[in-house]
Amino acid sequence: MTYIPNTDADRRAMMEAIGIGSVEELLTVVPDDVRLDGPLDLPSALSELELHDTMGEMAARNGSADRMASFVGGGMYDHFVPSAIGHLAGRSEFLTSYTPYQPEVSQGTLQGIYEFQTMICELTGLEVANASMYDGASATAEAAMLARSATGRDRVILAGSVHPHYVETVRTYAHGPGIEVETLPCPNGALDPDLLASALTDDTACVIVQHPNFYGCLESMRDLERVVHGAGALLVMAVDPISLGVIESPGAYGADIAVGEGQSMGNQVSYGGPALGFFAARDRFVRRMPGRIAGQTVDQAQRRGFVLTLQAREQHIRRDKATSNICTSQQLNALMATIYLSLIGKEGLKQVAELCLHKSHYAAARIADLQGYELAFDRPFFKEFVVRTPAAPGEIVTRLADDGLLAGIDLGRFPSLKIEDGLLIAVTERRTRAQIDRLVEALGRFS
Repeated sequence: MTYIPNTDADRRAMMEAIGIGSVEELLTVVPDDVRLDGPLDLPSALSELELHDTMGEMAARNGSADRMASFVGGGMYDHFVPSAIGHLAGRSEFLTSYTPYQPEVSQGTLQGIYEFQTMICELTGLEVANASMYDGASATAEAAMLARSATGRDRVILAGSVHPHYVETVRTYAHGPGIEVETLPCPNGALDPDLLASALTDDTACVIVQHPNFYGCLESMRDLERVVHGAGALLVMAVDPISLGVIESPGAYGADIAVGEGQSMGNQVSYGGPALGFFAARDRFVRRMPGRIAGQTVDQAQRRGFVLTLQAREQHIRRDKATSNICTSQQLNALMATIYLSLIGKEGLKQVAELCLHKSHYAAARIADLQGYELAFDRPFFKEFVVRTPAAPGEIVTRLADDGLLAGIDLGRFPSLKIEDGLLIAVTERRTRAQIDRLVEALGRFS
């Protein structure tokens, strides 16, 4: 146990024991030129009332999706979050310790994990899912690590239409073990199956495809699956969970692993986080999966209970036997996703997806009719699309923010995409026809 001195006598005794006369002497190892030589230039202290009002004034300077019409996507989306989620997620049954090591006092948390895993399996059409990951990017990188372990191969191929953040995260994970990572260009908005076939080799562990991809476009998954498995590699699909209300599941497409970002399911955008990643796979990979898996069991009285069934991470087993060094799950966020899916159900998810689909196509058609604008890709898309703009996308985004419109993402901020005049626009079920028409009118001023 760490001893913390809490009286003047304790502190004096400790200083005498280590041979110093003042706390200041402990700082003599810090160079003088970086040490503070006077009091901090801070304003006088505020009362709680004054601080509350001051912080409120500062917060009011920020824009938010609650006060502005947000067409920003790129992995984090302004979906509707039912108010019941916050109330239910705060119930005492779920306010247990950080990690449910003791099942007897963590049944609420463990059941929440179990239900989350079950729902992810139903969404993805795969047999097993874990207790969530940090985010979609880390889940994608962990999928690459699993593929390497399962196949014994040291090469990973990503479609160039995969989220740039996901690509960079995979590269970071792959650097240590020396895994080769190759990204194939997608100038037409999706991966060409023939190009993929020419790039596959005997040492390819997996191919990672996002569907719908970063541009919102749908990939040719049937053809890609045939090419990938024909080469003996694993197929990893990164998916938007909302899209699975209208698009076939990864399991139906023959994917071996499905990953994605779960923020869309009942979590606020919250300036980009925190969020949660989901990870599902075929049952033959269950013992290679990262993180933890909760299971259902019975106690001595044959009452249903929940436990951590698999914990193949380095904190629980020998490091050289661990599947991953990922340390935790995003359980609160996963719980909110579980409540969201429970509230809206299968039909509700389908309705949300259909609204996103129809509203985004309405917006795309209207914007494409504007002079100087055109859709960047001639492909089916879901919820999100890229338009080429007559003015710099960054300028459009900045100027429309002053009008209360978050117009989208300037793709010029991702040099690897090589799209300098592209604006990525997302339309969720929250956007009304009036808001879309307002965006179209504002964009028209740049024609």
